Amino acid sequence: MSLAYYPGCTLKTKAKNLEEPAIASMEVLGFKLEEITRWNCCGAVHSLADDDLIHQVAPVRNLIRTTEQGKNKLVTLCSFCFNTLKRANLLMKADTEKRNTINSFMDDEIDYSGEVKVIHLLEVLRDEIGWEALAQKVKLPLRDLKVAPYYGCMLLRPREVAMDSVENPGILRKLVETVGATSVDFPESTRCCGSYQIISDPGVISAYAWNILSSALSYGAEALVLTCPLCAYDLGQGQEELVKKRAEFKGMPIFYFTQLLALALGLDHQVCHFELNYGNPESLLREKNLLP
Repeated sequence: MSLAYYPGCTLKTKAKNLEEPAIASMEVLGFKLEEITRWNCCGAVHSLADDDLIHQVAPVRNLIRTTEQGKNKLVTLCSFCFNTLKRANLLMKADTEKRNTINSFMDDEIDYSGEVKVIHLLEVLRDEIGWEALAQKVKLPLRDLKVAPYYGCMLLRPREVAMDSVENPGILRKLVETVGATSVDFPESTRCCGSYQIISDPGVISAYAWNILSSALSYGAEALVLTCPLCAYDLGQGQEELVKKRAEFKGMPIFYFTQLLALALGLDHQVCHFELNYGNPESLLREKNLLP
């Protein structure tokens, strides 16, 4: 089965350890992630200015590319891309005046009115494959690995975009449990990582990282699993500073959910590119006899 897929910019530059295991895993599960043609940057963040319609052109064009391929669903991996595309889509569906303005501006494109459903790959695993069916495909259960699911902001905010319960999300927990690992819930799982403050005020990121990572560690987690390249970067850079500042902090491995999925499905670990992750996850996986 073929699914229209939007990779976004970061997955093609800094996050192939998120994308490549996803593509390989979905092939094992009988799905082909078919990259939409002529895609462009989605704009990274959704503009909160009510009159900033030009900011919606970039994400809407990607939705138009999807309809041109005859698809009515668009799968994403990056949390920011998911959030930006879905909110632009909701605007085009709900606001007639703004939709007409945007369509008039893009006079070289077909008119678009929100026909595409924007979904995250986690939703495909949950809703189109199902946890029980996925469990039957697991060849290497990730036993004894204690992982804390970290959601950050973009999967769950605002409420109309959320793929799961805002107050008590469980989609990452179910994936972790399905691949055989132990899921560790912790109270900071939906706390912001600091986002783009790492550009304007890099020093503040270590404080965000400390709140999140120390909380996960205190609840017994050995590693963090997440979906967002910016979260991975912020928490990785933040913990590099923490290792220097706090003698009691030794670092914490960070995984993308697609890496754990690929590993559990029995794929060659090289497709996961663990060498690109923060916190030396390969050492932890070898300790658990999950890597050769």
